[in-house]
Amino acid sequence: MSYGYTDEELEQLKKRKLERMLAEAEERRRAAEEEAAREAQRQAILRVILTPEARERLANVKLVKPELARAVEDYLINMYTSGQLKDVIDDDTLRDILATLDSKTRRELRIRVRRKGE
Repeated sequence: MSYGYTDEELEQLKKRKLERMLAEAEERRRAAEEEAAREAQRQAILRVILTPEARERLANVKLVKPELARAVEDYLINMYTSGQLKDVIDDDTLRDILATLDSKTRRELRIRVRRKGE
């Protein structure tokens, strides 16, 4: 079933589809490279501003609570890039920051049980 297309028209349709697929693949590759470069830059900044112990703690937190680790990374990088960070962050300071941000981002969960007739 050719839907009324000639062989030449079908070849052109195939060619356009292939070109479109190649362009989309190239765009995805480029976006992945840009994301990898941004992540490498973030990690380089974190290596500068965190002690090895603090980096290890942040890596452990990232395994359990990735959203909290990302929030802490963003917070520290913003402080560093704006010039507000004067000293290297050690493990104790990082623990304090983690506790503060965790308490701000944690949502209270309430479960109410309603029985029939209440």
